[in-house]
Amino acid sequence: MKIGYFADGLWSHKALEKILEDERFVISFIVPRYDTQDPVLKEYSDHLNVDYLPIKNVNHADAIDKLTGYGADIFVSMSFNQILKKKILESAPLGFINCHAGALPFYRGRNVLNWVLINDEKEFGVTVHYIDEGIDTGDIILQTMGEITDHDDYSTLLSQSIDLCAELLFNSLDEIDKGTAIRKPQSEIHPVGFYCSRRIDGDEEIDWNWKSRQIFNFIRAISKPGPCARTTLNGNEIVVKKASIVPDAVDYIGIPGEIVGLKDGGLIVKTGDSIIFIKSLSPPHSSKIYRVGTRFGMNLLKKVQLLQERVKELENSTRQI
Repeated sequence: MKIGYFADGLWSHKALEKILEDERFVISFIVPRYDTQDPVLKEYSDHLNVDYLPIKNVNHADAIDKLTGYGADIFVSMSFNQILKKKILESAPLGFINCHAGALPFYRGRNVLNWVLINDEKEFGVTVHYIDEGIDTGDIILQTMGEITDHDDYSTLLSQSIDLCAELLFNSLDEIDKGTAIRKPQSEIHPVGFYCSRRIDGDEEIDWNWKSRQIFNFIRAISKPGPCARTTLNGNEIVVKKASIVPDAVDYIGIPGEIVGLKDGGLIVKTGDSIIFIKSLSPPHSSKIYRVGTRFGMNLLKKVQLLQERVKELENSTRQI
């Protein structure tokens, strides 16, 4: 089977390694993201002696003519970032498939590993599906699930998902090559599903009125290699890296965001329902700025600035219309 590979990043490297273990699968060309042009994929293309094709718009007629000229049987997307339209989706005989780190039809869209933790899920999914003109709405080929525990964070889910995606993509290509692949419409799982929006600058702010469990999930959901959660103390931005639930903490009314204790090199902070233990932040715990009775808050100035930027974007869009 000849494969046209549209890809970027660690996901694509791991999957490509797995694909190349089987002599049945041959890479015809590699199309990287145009804006980043992954150098590791360039090294793969040199090693494999296949063309490396940074293309600004793969939907353009000239691009489609060029790509179909390689005679690939199937096109594969692995963390590729262009919206694919009907003509290119239909240009490979066996279709265009994608691996998505979400349990479709749920967790369509962007930043789904962050959202799955924010939503306090107990498992996450990886899905290989045919691409159609919707957003992650095509028929499913294979899907698998992984467990989430309280010890997991964004980095651990990312690592697990990369491995699962490589394995699942390989198994899907194997079934397609053997002619045993079964297409499963997503509506058979759920008639609606849901879509996750892209997380943007300003979405990192902790709301201390949230319950402790929600704050715990939020902090671990955007931990490294994400941007990390943020709060404000005495006008200074604080980066909150790691937290944990306090066993047997009771619910009581207080001031959300107030530091109510210093313990074991960390901070005990009042939340909307009980308390939470902040284990790692920057500046670190040893800083003299952290005292019982001081209060974390939200960076309202930053929120105003982000709103002003958004208003300008909308005004510019209106002018163009």
